[in-house]
Amino acid sequence: MTKEILSKDNIHLQVKLNSKEEAIRYTGKILFENGYVEETYIEKMLEREELTSTYMGNNLAIPHGTEDAKKNVLETGLAVVTVPDGVDFGGGNIVKVLIGIAGKGDEHLEILSQIAIICSEQENIEKIVNAGSKDEILNLFNEVN
Repeated sequence: MTKEILSKDNIHLQVKLNSKEEAIRYTGKILFENGYVEETYIEKMLEREELTSTYMGNNLAIPHGTEDAKKNVLETGLAVVTVPDGVDFGGGNIVKVLIGIAGKGDEHLEILSQIAIICSEQENIEKIVNAGSKDEILNLFNEVN
């Protein structure tokens, strides 16, 4: 049985994070603790951030591992973290929504395109940041599961 890509356990609301590294580690830890990735994937997420920022605009970052981190992915999954106070991703880029991705094979490409559609609208980002429940997040991302 495959795991749900996004479950309530993978959603953390109203988190306070102080740095980009802490934000990426926090997001990766959700994927690790819920059985989507091996712990080494978190380091690959940080390595990926060194290569190119995963900041996407609209207060959104999508941290994920490097290409060679695929071997550390056990199941395709997402982690959603809201940071209402924002966390600085450098260059004045403030992130309020983190969506960690771990994809088996090429599954992450389909998921990324669906996330891009949802998150391209600032209104949806605001709904995510202001969500009062995990169900609100699940409803927005129901296409992904």
